[in-house]
Amino acid sequence: MSYKTRKIINRIMLTISVITFLIGSLFLFWILGDVFLKGIRYINFSLFVELPKPPGVPGGGVANAIVGTLILTIVASLIGVPIGMMIAIAITEYHLGRLAWWAKFLTEVLTSFPTLIIGVFVYTIIVIPMRTFSALAGSIALSIIMLPVIAKSTEESLKMVPISVREAAYALGVPKWKTILRVVIPSASSGIVTGIMIAVARVMGETAPLLFTSFNNVFWSLSLTKPIGSLTVTIFNYATSPYDDWRNKAFASALVLVTIILILNIVARIYASKKGKR
Repeated sequence: MSYKTRKIINRIMLTISVITFLIGSLFLFWILGDVFLKGIRYINFSLFVELPKPPGVPGGGVANAIVGTLILTIVASLIGVPIGMMIAIAITEYHLGRLAWWAKFLTEVLTSFPTLIIGVFVYTIIVIPMRTFSALAGSIALSIIMLPVIAKSTEESLKMVPISVREAAYALGVPKWKTILRVVIPSASSGIVTGIMIAVARVMGETAPLLFTSFNNVFWSLSLTKPIGSLTVTIFNYATSPYDDWRNKAFASALVLVTIILILNIVARIYASKKGKR
C-alpha cells in the first residue's frame, strides 16, 4: 500500500471518528441541557432540607432521598471496593492459574449482567429472608454492580506498573504482600481511584435494583435494616406521577444527581491527571 493511499485512509478514518464523537457529544449535551433548563427553575433551599409533601400538596423537598443515596453509596463502596480490589490483586499479582482465569471470566460476565436481574437476586436472598426491604439489601445490590468495574480498572492499573518496580522491592527483601500494599498499589493509585469514582457514579444512577431492595421511604431513615429513600427511585416516582409539582421536582432532583455524578467524574479525571504527571 502506497504512502498516499495510507494517508487517504487515515484521513477518512479520522473524519469518521470525529463525526461519531460529535454525534455522541450532541446527545450528551442535549440531555444535560434539557435536564438543566427544566430543573434549574425548581432548585431551591427547601429541596435540600425538607421532606416530601403528601401527593397533591405543593412544596417540600427530597432531603431524605439525598441522604439515602449517600448512605447507600457509602455502604456499597465499603463492601464493593475492597472485594473488587482483592479480585484484581489475586488475578494480577498472585497468578492463580485456572482460578484466576475463571475469576476474570466471571467478572467480565457480571459486567454485562442486567442490573434488574441483580436486584431480583438480592431480593430473593436478602429481602425475602429478612421480610422487609432495607438499605442493606440496596447497598449489597449496588456493591455487586460495582464489583466488575472496580476489579477491571484495578487489574488494568496494576498491569501498567513496571515489573522492575516489583523486582526492586523484592531485591531489598520486602515480602510480596508488603510490596503490593506499599509499592504496587500506590503506583497504580490514579487508575484505581478513577475506576472507583466511575463505579460510584454508575451505582448512584441505578434505579431498577433499588426498586426490589431498598424500595423507598418518604421519611427520615438512617437504619440499614429499614427501607430508605434514594434520588433515583424518587425521580422515577415523581416523573411518572400525575402532579405537576412532583414532575417539576423530578427534573430538579435529576439535575442534583447529574451534578453530583459530573463532579465525581471531573474529580477522578483531575486526580488521575495530576497523579500521572507526578
